[in-house]
Amino acid sequence: MKRQLLHTPEGVRDIYNDECEKKMLLQDQLYHILRLHGYHPIQTPTFEFFDIFGREIGTTPSKDLYKFFDREGNTLVLRPDITPSIARCAAKYFGEEELPIRLCYMGNTFINNSSYQGRLKECTQLGAELLGDPSVDADAEMISMVISCLKAAGLKEFQLSIGHADFFRGLMEAAGLLEEQEEELRELISNKNFFGVEEFVETLNLEENLKNLFGMLGNLYTGSDELSAARECAASYPRILKAIGDLEELHKILEVYEVSRYVSFELGTISNYQYYTGIIFAGYTFGSGEAIVKGGRYDRLLTCFGKDSASIGFAFVIDQLMAALQRQKIDVPVERCVELMVYKSAKRQKAITAAATARAAGRCVELMLWDETKQRKDYEDYAARSRMTNVQFFA
Repeated sequence: MKRQLLHTPEGVRDIYNDECEKKMLLQDQLYHILRLHGYHPIQTPTFEFFDIFGREIGTTPSKDLYKFFDREGNTLVLRPDITPSIARCAAKYFGEEELPIRLCYMGNTFINNSSYQGRLKECTQLGAELLGDPSVDADAEMISMVISCLKAAGLKEFQLSIGHADFFRGLMEAAGLLEEQEEELRELISNKNFFGVEEFVETLNLEENLKNLFGMLGNLYTGSDELSAARECAASYPRILKAIGDLEELHKILEVYEVSRYVSFELGTISNYQYYTGIIFAGYTFGSGEAIVKGGRYDRLLTCFGKDSASIGFAFVIDQLMAALQRQKIDVPVERCVELMVYKSAKRQKAITAAATARAAGRCVELMLWDETKQRKDYEDYAARSRMTNVQFFA
């Protein structure tokens, strides 16, 4: 029984020593970038009412939520996603604000994934939300900020894949697909099975331009010029045409930010979050099979909470980012500056005074009473294991 108490439940893990220090330092570096762009920190509760993440909101399926009850019988959930919580806060505290609101956050999220997926069930997310700005300029600001964060983390090789929610929805609308057909197509695209998509489209009676647009779901484009063929095919489909126009304009603004080389446009980009209404993006790098950052525009989410506000946001999955850095052998440098002061009872006052003086000067000091069963070398070995910079004895 005691042995079992040492283990964590499936899907969660302990983070300690160097890894913990590096994770906290990385979080501070990314948070600093967000603050430089004028984003203000906000904290939301770890658990909320079930309705905040319900089906109407379009977030995580109910079966993947950690649900429990409070004393009054209300159904509560551990948050699987922080964006709906931010939307609730914005509607509550900034309901009358008419100018854009910039918020940033950091916290853990909880998703009860199936065990065979091998994913962590508790992850740390760090992100930002720009509320009240419907412009493509806001989209570009967020993309640029994500790229600045990835550079600050030390990554050299990474790519942001950008799509648009209305490209896919426009296709569904134009083709008149049933709900079950849409789900089948979503699954094919999620699995990158574009041969399957092609076979699926052949079963539909579509006009040539619409068929060509379906064929572009698996394409990657690096510039707005390459999207011109899609624009020509979409001339008769206003919803799709506007989505392509947004992406073309976005590319032009990203060139002003001088970050377009990190971006590609993937018209087949979709999200499991149904609340996205505009651009959708995800960031990838070597050593991580999944996206290290995800985001998108959600212009109707806040209306669920009583505020009409176009919005866009993103969230880094810090655990995925840490794994990618480790596999690419990119170090997060941790400054070692802790000193050890060991004292015997007779020298207590001198040691405590010395430690206080050192801390007042900004030095980190670990103060330890000398255990008479230990030798000087025991403390020197401990300091070496803990990578301390200095050991001082008061004996």
